[in-house]
Amino acid sequence: MSLKIRLARGGAKKRPFYSIVIADARSPRDGRFIEKIGTYNPMLPREHEQRVVLDAERAKHWLGVGAQPTDRVVLFLANAGLVEKPAVRETPKKSAPKAKAQERLKAEAAAKAAAEG
Repeated sequence: MSLKIRLARGGAKKRPFYSIVIADARSPRDGRFIEKIGTYNPMLPREHEQRVVLDAERAKHWLGVGAQPTDRVVLFLANAGLVEKPAVRETPKKSAPKAKAQERLKAEAAAKAAAEG
């Protein structure tokens, strides 16, 4: 059974509130889970102490038995000092402008440089 440490959404419409849970990877996002180890309230300011509440001892236990955290939960665990902070993700090449758009940008930059100097 592969375990995930992930967010389960709660709260009202347009007022999200998440529980940080340990769940089987095959169970639904808001469905059955094994244990709740914390909460995340994105409506609070970043510096508020209640924005992310995490039971560090239980998180360490579940990481020790092989639970894999999702990307967002890795950031929470890294801020709590339980795992190392992931490297900065680069923008995927798929989202870069296509060839014609890149040529147009280069031409505009060259025209701007010629006009200035």
